[in-house]
Amino acid sequence: MEFLDSLVANRFGGSSFFESNKRLYKFEKIKILTKEAMCKNPFLPLIDLGVGEPDKMANERISDVLYTEARDPSNRFYADNGILEFQDAASKYMDKIFNIKGLTSSNIMHGIGSKSILAMIPICFINPGDICLMPIPSYPTLGTYTKFLGGEVYSLPLSDKNCFFPDLTNIPNYILRKTKLLYINYPNNPTGQVANYEFYENIVRFAKENNILVVSDMAYAHLTYDDYKPLSIFSIDGSMDVCIEVHSLSKSFNMTGWRLGFVVGSENFIKLYSTIKSHTDSGQFRAIQKAGAFALDNSSLVDINIDRYSRRLDLLTHTLQEIGFKVTKPKGGFYLYAPIPKGVKNGIKFNSAEDASTFILSNLLVSTVPWDDCGSYLRFSVTYDADSVQDEILIMKELKNRFISLKFEF
Repeated sequence: MEFLDSLVANRFGGSSFFESNKRLYKFEKIKILTKEAMCKNPFLPLIDLGVGEPDKMANERISDVLYTEARDPSNRFYADNGILEFQDAASKYMDKIFNIKGLTSSNIMHGIGSKSILAMIPICFINPGDICLMPIPSYPTLGTYTKFLGGEVYSLPLSDKNCFFPDLTNIPNYILRKTKLLYINYPNNPTGQVANYEFYENIVRFAKENNILVVSDMAYAHLTYDDYKPLSIFSIDGSMDVCIEVHSLSKSFNMTGWRLGFVVGSENFIKLYSTIKSHTDSGQFRAIQKAGAFALDNSSLVDINIDRYSRRLDLLTHTLQEIGFKVTKPKGGFYLYAPIPKGVKNGIKFNSAEDASTFILSNLLVSTVPWDDCGSYLRFSVTYDADSVQDEILIMKELKNRFISLKFEF
């Protein structure tokens, strides 16, 4: 046993960590398999429908603000729990996009991306033995820190028969008695489902009846299409007592690598959260926060992304339907969630989404993300590289031709 092995915390398996921790993070594994497939097919261009990051850079006006503010000596100091300019911009953004009025700086705290915010929230509430309710499939970070803190995760399957909403009616009482947190995420990754007023009403009622805090992950909240408009759980009366929302500038404003988001909640929650945050980080660079404030103040900059993703989702939905997939265009986010094919005619049969995704990548050089948590599905993203509408059409034609060449069965 090496020296370090004997020091590893029990939450990571102690001395057995380096032996047991051989399972790769899903997206890391996809990247490795993609590189291998590209080496085997050097003359076939990759169609990457697995990436979950915007395909464009942030608007130049946002970058110009960063450039200017980064050269201002007054921005060189630690930001700690944030700057008032960003908090004010976030409160105005919540009013303009979600019609949530009356928020002040005491209701908002910035974070170094929504992932960091989501990681800190359980530290505020979870004791050993406490439970968080976590939908599956979902973003793994939602449950990770509860486990690190000695808590437990109770899974809520998002199934097609329940329209990809969590079933709150069949949770055992002994689970509810120990539950502190309920995570939700709409528009949902990966299913594409969006919330409605009635769903949020039921969530708030459930939270109040069971003394549970709702954590609403709103990473894709601004990216909505057709007749669906952005909706916040704070539209429900009394929701501020039992809910918090986590917002991100990554997806909507193409600011993924900038690492900037914010959390909205009651004044007491913000006081509690800011205590954890002040002991965890020293705040995002002030210049980035000022660029973020400019972005939030100019929310119409998101419109071009909404138009592009809506158009691409139309194209991808139509293409996958022609191939044989059973899909409908989602009303939010930038993913299509499709049941896997049964296999290839007179050939291989797929036992899981991972089987299907690996086969499609290896044989067609089309990258997707497999989900086997609740049924077997493939997630297709519309954030692929394309410089024009004509490029998008050509990519979809090529996608169709590659799939049809192997005669998949559905």
